[in-house]
Amino acid sequence: MELTDFHELTQEISSECFFMTEAQQEEKVIQLIDLHHFVECFDRNIKILSYLHHPINIIEYQGTKTGILFCDLKHAAVPDSNASEEFRRRYGLSELWFVFVEETSIPDTAIYTDAIIENSLDIFYEKIFTFNFFQSVIHPLK
Repeated sequence: MELTDFHELTQEISSECFFMTEAQQEEKVIQLIDLHHFVECFDRNIKILSYLHHPINIIEYQGTKTGILFCDLKHAAVPDSNASEEFRRRYGLSELWFVFVEETSIPDTAIYTDAIIENSLDIFYEKIFTFNFFQSVIHPLK
């Protein structure tokens, strides 16, 4: 992402999400950075439809309206999957993707498989990935 694009998008967050606390706005900026970098690494043809007013990002991928939820297990617990399913119905999404974001490579994927099993992620999400942000590597888990 170009610096000017990033600046423009953070300005949009500041103006559109003025009601959020500073910490919430910071989380939204991180969500935005994760989304844009994921798109750059996965498929630059993905069209970003919405990301501002909810934690699930809405994209269009190969003609399919899809929601993407990012989760960094070092900084947050796995969100409630029932809320994601409700979000899917409300916004007419064909698919939901779950992305574990990691800053450093984690060779033992047990942490992810445990989280998938404990939270029944494979039931709620059509695709599940790990995304090593700094190495720009995406690995499908489902």
